[in-house]
Amino acid sequence: MEAMPYIQSLLANGAAIGYHAKAAPPTVTMPRLKAIVSGAIGGFLDVAFNFNTQALLDDNLLGQFLKFGWKMVMLGDETWLKLFPGLFIRHDGVSSFFVKDTVQVDQNVSRHLVDELSRDDWDLLILHYLGLDHVGHIGGRNSILMAPKLLEMDEVVKMIHTSIIMNQENGQGETLLVIVSDHGMTENGNHGGSSYEETDSLALFVGLRNHISDYASYNLNTVSQVDIAPTLALLFGVPIPKNNVGVLISGTFESFTDDQQLKALELNSWQLLRLLQAQLPGLSCENSPCDSFSHDQGSRKSKCNGSMEIMVCCLYRNAVVLHNSWKSKDVSRSYSREDYSSIVAAYYEFLKTASEWLSRRVTDKPVNLLAFGVAAMLLSCLILLCLIFHICKEFYCRETQHFDSISGMYTWNLAETFILGVMLILVISMGSSSMVEEEQYIWHFVTSTLDLLLLRKTMQSLPAEKSRSSFRLYNGTKKIGFQMCSIFVLVISGRTLRGWHQGGVNWTYLPDISKWLEQAGSNYIKLIQLISGLLMISLCLFSLSLLGLRRKLVMVVGFSFLVSGLLLLQHIMLYQENAFVSSSCSATLWVQIIFAVLGIATIGTFMALPWLMPICVSRTYSGHDSHMSTSVPIEIQKKYPLLELKDSLFVTGWAYMFCWCLLQLLLQQPINSAPILLLLVQIFAIMIYSSYWGLHHKQWVEIAALYYLGMAGHFALGNSNTLATIDVAGAFIGMSSYSTLLSGILMFIITYASPILFLLSMVMYISVKDTSYLVIPQNADSGHLLKIMLAFPCLVPLGVNSILLTAYTVVLLLMRNHLFVWSVFSPKYLYVCATTVCVYIGVSSVAGTMIYSFLVLALRKRMQGSSGIDPR
Repeated sequence: MEAMPYIQSLLANGAAIGYHAKAAPPTVTMPRLKAIVSGAIGGFLDVAFNFNTQALLDDNLLGQFLKFGWKMVMLGDETWLKLFPGLFIRHDGVSSFFVKDTVQVDQNVSRHLVDELSRDDWDLLILHYLGLDHVGHIGGRNSILMAPKLLEMDEVVKMIHTSIIMNQENGQGETLLVIVSDHGMTENGNHGGSSYEETDSLALFVGLRNHISDYASYNLNTVSQVDIAPTLALLFGVPIPKNNVGVLISGTFESFTDDQQLKALELNSWQLLRLLQAQLPGLSCENSPCDSFSHDQGSRKSKCNGSMEIMVCCLYRNAVVLHNSWKSKDVSRSYSREDYSSIVAAYYEFLKTASEWLSRRVTDKPVNLLAFGVAAMLLSCLILLCLIFHICKEFYCRETQHFDSISGMYTWNLAETFILGVMLILVISMGSSSMVEEEQYIWHFVTSTLDLLLLRKTMQSLPAEKSRSSFRLYNGTKKIGFQMCSIFVLVISGRTLRGWHQGGVNWTYLPDISKWLEQAGSNYIKLIQLISGLLMISLCLFSLSLLGLRRKLVMVVGFSFLVSGLLLLQHIMLYQENAFVSSSCSATLWVQIIFAVLGIATIGTFMALPWLMPICVSRTYSGHDSHMSTSVPIEIQKKYPLLELKDSLFVTGWAYMFCWCLLQLLLQQPINSAPILLLLVQIFAIMIYSSYWGLHHKQWVEIAALYYLGMAGHFALGNSNTLATIDVAGAFIGMSSYSTLLSGILMFIITYASPILFLLSMVMYISVKDTSYLVIPQNADSGHLLKIMLAFPCLVPLGVNSILLTAYTVVLLLMRNHLFVWSVFSPKYLYVCATTVCVYIGVSSVAGTMIYSFLVLALRKRMQGSSGIDPR
């Protein structure tokens, strides 16, 4: 109120009337503009189309204005030009997605304003200012730039209104100024979801000559955003768009006569009745039970019950009967204000009932086509599960024969039952809107329980170790010590991640670590960023030093990691002071350099390492890898470079994870630097534990556990199942101009930082996994070896994701008429589909890395073996 004094004065003086216009989700620009100009509620796929807007073909206000010969001008968001190509006689569009620009994007609009207001060759002038939205994305609702930007908008309104008053005094006709917002924003400035802050938009009408001075009622005036379309249509005397589901806004027609107001309500009712008849074939309101009320002078409103068809016909006929009665009284001038109020109330009761029903009807789709899609997904899911079952049966039956001395080793245990139980819990929870909104609690519970099960399994192995010889007892106790330390690291890091963000929808106001650090000041956050980066570099170099062999090659790879990390730390020190400094040209160039270095380091390691890794032709694995020596025949060891493959995958896996974490330090909000470090620490701990798991757990249990940790990390970074938590500002870091493809990729990278990180860790998991339980036949070929190493790391994530995707598709189909289908279930489905893309990208990366490294190393070993060279 303090930042927009002129608009407040207009409301106080009765020169304007304002409303809270409730926007339907998704609260992003393109579908909201469609709702304003057509009165129709779009589908949730408009979120995707928002980044690649196509021409609007539905009936809309601008199309109606064009038919009446109106000339239109548009300045601002280029989304209008994409929705209505060739419609404007003049236009100057700006990109709506380059959120780093908060100044020029509005100056490009205001620079034309004085000239356009002095012209008289247009009938409609559209000004779409973007700066306010961009300020929110960068700094949130409480940004230091928010108040100045609001004051700037207030000055724009003052300029336009002053010009309007001058024109009217000069006899140039009446002009209506409509000020609307397409959506609201959350506290951190994002939008897309269904919270009150995001759906609470503005509809302000200046120039209606209603002379309403009690503007305190503004807080009580709530309408739907789709109501703007029919209201503007009838104010300007053009047909209501045929797919409109909105209702006339009461209070905007006060300057009309009683006849005109009732005629407007009648037209709106006719239009909605036609829509109802299109949705309900056979609906006819000509003969309705309400006809009996036409002679009931004591009743002004009937009680309508029954099916939807009966109820809407009853309400419609009730309004028509009252209106017709009023018309007959109008001839004799015997009507009263009570009669008029009863007619208005009857019309609005029908309009609101019809509008609500039609809004829900948007979710109705061809059930047969949807059933076919679900059947195809079920078939795909069953195929994946059958493959996993077949491989389990093949591997574990052979292992059982090999390790028949170990009783009960492959019987079902508590961890395996829990892993499968989690799937059941997730599927059941999908049917609850509250559980979907607060899904993070499920994943945190899963990971915490999983840590306890791992600790229990480790403790159970202590008695077995005590019965061994003193030397084996020492080694066994050492392994158990590493395992228990790893579990405690998992527990502590998991609890810290759990408390970093209060995720979800309903409890975000509760205190958490991130809020505490933000209150402490940006200097502390910057210090945590630097410490996190240094610890990441140290952890990576320490892990590479554990390799022991190939020191020269490891030193080269480690040096490239060190350079990448130091460049990032330098960027943080120079440009990470605040979000506005980081948008400078020098900061953008520095980020692009970091992008290039990280890309070269990652791709270079992946491509070059298998060619540079030294290969020993004659050496077997008896001394270096005792795990392999027990199960791999000598012939296989001599034929295939399995040891070199493990070393190569270990380094490549660390390259993937380290570069990915540095990329996240660069793109994520500064407050998320410590959680990124903790996720890397979790992976390091789980890899240490996995290297000693051996016979204690089946491999599919380990892979599923990694998948669960990745999903828990996803929510620990502040993500949720609402679109409002998507970090739009980070998607433009390092970009000097807007690109839909690049910004979309960066947005995906930021959102799915944790799941992809844990999927990439599968590369290192394959290298450190205890393989002593594997039984490899002497006649095994390369395909069999690849199947043994890749089957579970690839198929288990695909299988888990397929179960969740199929189950949620069925849930969404069943919930298509649910009250929260747009606000809760539809955004969640978009996340589920995006997670599917994430899983396929991660699995493809793991499989591609494994196959490429194996084939290159096998080729080199075969060539060196045939030449008799043994480079040591």
